Amino acid sequence: LFLQTNSKAFTAKTSCVRRRYREFVWLRRQLQKNAGLVPVPELPGKSTFFVGSTDEFVEKRRQGLQQFLEKVVQNVVLLSDSRLHLFLQSQLSVPEIEACVQGQGSQTVTEAILHYAMSNCGWAQ
Repeated sequence: LFLQTNSKAFTAKTSCVRRRYREFVWLRRQLQKNAGLVPVPELPGKSTFFVGSTDEFVEKRRQGLQQFLEKVVQNVVLLSDSRLHLFLQSQLSVPEIEACVQGQGSQTVTEAILHYAMSNCGWAQ
């Protein structure tokens, strides 16, 4: 997914990461746990029945996930979650994100984000 944001909360204005639908499900669950009464946007449905081509289904889901992320990054409470920042600005797996947030990873949250920014997408100069 490609996300462009004007939020000053992110190291980079553009983020390009590969994530599976189940990782979005995990992220939404984590955001819900930590957001208290703040509503977390819904994910697009995981329909097993779809009329049309596979490419069309994938594109519709991608658009739905993009909209989910755009709504999430507009919420100040959700933006305070380190998991969101690692999800969008690193290629860490879900277990690696959890370890990093809990201080058990080989890098801090900031180090993981800066490492990705400098080495992978080339969007931090």
